[in-house]
Amino acid sequence: MPTTQSTKSKFELRFKVRDYECDLQGIVNNANYQHYTEHTRNEFLRTRLGGIDDFHARGIDTVVARLEMQFKRPLRPGDEFVCTLNVRKEGLKYLFEQEILRLPTRELCVKALTTVVCVVDGRLGKCDELDVLL
Repeated sequence: MPTTQSTKSKFELRFKVRDYECDLQGIVNNANYQHYTEHTRNEFLRTRLGGIDDFHARGIDTVVARLEMQFKRPLRPGDEFVCTLNVRKEGLKYLFEQEILRLPTRELCVKALTTVVCVVDGRLGKCDELDVLL
């Protein structure tokens, strides 16, 4: 039985694998999964708070401090999938829990945990703007 997402996500973004994202084995190159999760995080912030470019203009930069990915099943050219996102906070860290699920079955392909911190006016700090997402 395929592994599927078990909890409702806060945000989802649909994608379709493009041929150039695949390697010689005919599967998505591992670096592209990070692109999918990063684009999903950026779209989430854009739809909720105006986006990272708006943050930067106000002296706030969101910085990836750590990234963990577990690869479960590969995606192939033409596959449609959704990247899901949930976020929680631990101290000054924002933990973005993401999954990449093949459609239409929602089979788990990748599970990712990205730790993000905020640099405010050049220093690690608290970000009230992101706290409203929680």
